[in-house]
Amino acid sequence: MQLYNSLARRKQPFSPHDPHRVTLYVCGPTVYSFPHIGNARPAVVFDVLYRLLRLHFGTVVYARNITDLDDKIYAAAAAQGVGIDVITQRFTRVYHEDMEALGVLAPDLEPRATEHMPEMVAIIESLIGSGNAYVADGHVLFHVPSFPDYGRLSRRDRREMLAGARVDVAPYKRDDADFVLWKPSAPGQPAWDSPWGPGRPGWHTECVSMIAKHLGQTIDIHGGGHDLQFPHHENEIAQARCAHQDAPLARFWMHNGFVNVNAEKMSKSIGNVLLVRDLLEEAPGEAIRFALLSAHYRKPLDWNEQTLPRACRALDRMYAALAGSPCAAGLGVAVPPPVLAALEDDLNTPQVIASLHAMAQRITTLDARERASEQARLRAAGALLGLLQGDAGEWADARRGFVQGVDEIERLVREREQARERKDYAEADRIRGLLDARGIVLEDGPAGTQWRKAG
Repeated sequence: MQLYNSLARRKQPFSPHDPHRVTLYVCGPTVYSFPHIGNARPAVVFDVLYRLLRLHFGTVVYARNITDLDDKIYAAAAAQGVGIDVITQRFTRVYHEDMEALGVLAPDLEPRATEHMPEMVAIIESLIGSGNAYVADGHVLFHVPSFPDYGRLSRRDRREMLAGARVDVAPYKRDDADFVLWKPSAPGQPAWDSPWGPGRPGWHTECVSMIAKHLGQTIDIHGGGHDLQFPHHENEIAQARCAHQDAPLARFWMHNGFVNVNAEKMSKSIGNVLLVRDLLEEAPGEAIRFALLSAHYRKPLDWNEQTLPRACRALDRMYAALAGSPCAAGLGVAVPPPVLAALEDDLNTPQVIASLHAMAQRITTLDARERASEQARLRAAGALLGLLQGDAGEWADARRGFVQGVDEIERLVREREQARERKDYAEADRIRGLLDARGIVLEDGPAGTQWRKAG
């Protein structure tokens, strides 16, 4: 298996430190609002990696944290006049529901920042003791010049790092790049006791502490979005190595690309943020997942008005090829070698999708016995992407459920079939024209006429 290691800037052969236990940590959501499609991409991408690792290795321990302590959470709680736990519990539940709708498996561990205060205080005390951190004006800060390797992951020069980190220039800092490990809470905000007074940890300390507690000082793979590479992951590395006798935090670093909307970065100021909840009103979750896997995970994914319709049409064809195949047909069936090879080559999901298309097309040319065998292989291949595990008829029903006026469409389809049976082709053509005007595509086959919404 070859995975791209962001730290080395190249693909490298992957094998876990312990051949019987893979450790994987992915930065999870900050739970203050509804997740958008950009939040969903790492969840789906690393879900595929999790499935692949489980296929290859005995045990995979996958942790994806919940950040339930953040300025945005405080702001949301203050705006609504409630405690932060009300906000975090609500949006943790929303995140779970949305990711489940996209077929994302639950991680093995889901540590939360607020449950790890003793571990965070301990690691900060260690950094002060080693001379890598200092106390100033009620804050504890990591002294960046004390760690010569700082910036190795992101490959940024000092000017870029200061701009990218959006650091506060404070008079109590020894260096402008120094970042906060602990800070006092503002009046009225939740605070935790510490040797430096009541306050709360900095964001970058949270993941390091949770990784060390649950997975060990050095893990096999650390993942997250490209936007986390700097400063978050850079700061994690600095703290971990200084606190753990220079032990690396992760052997592999993996980062997924952004999701852009109509070739523009998603932004509240532009008004182009796409919430998962809203997209689930437009198409089944499986189509959203398919779309997220249609581009290589390291590259930007451009989302536009054709993205979901394209994904739905592709799944229409694949599920049509699976008609008559039981959902469990792929269990115990070997994954086709081209599919496995593509995923083992740094999660090349576009190549896997191309293989799925080819398999679905081939199924249409086979006799019944061969067709059943190939359908099972298609399901086995799809399982690694978290796709094509449902019933073909249920997929068709779900697709129709997103079209307005389903009963009327079904009535017109039946009337057209009746017209064809009595050889009234003029009437059949007239009805097809009515359906075509409503964006409905008809597909005539041995099992009758199927319909779908054009995209």
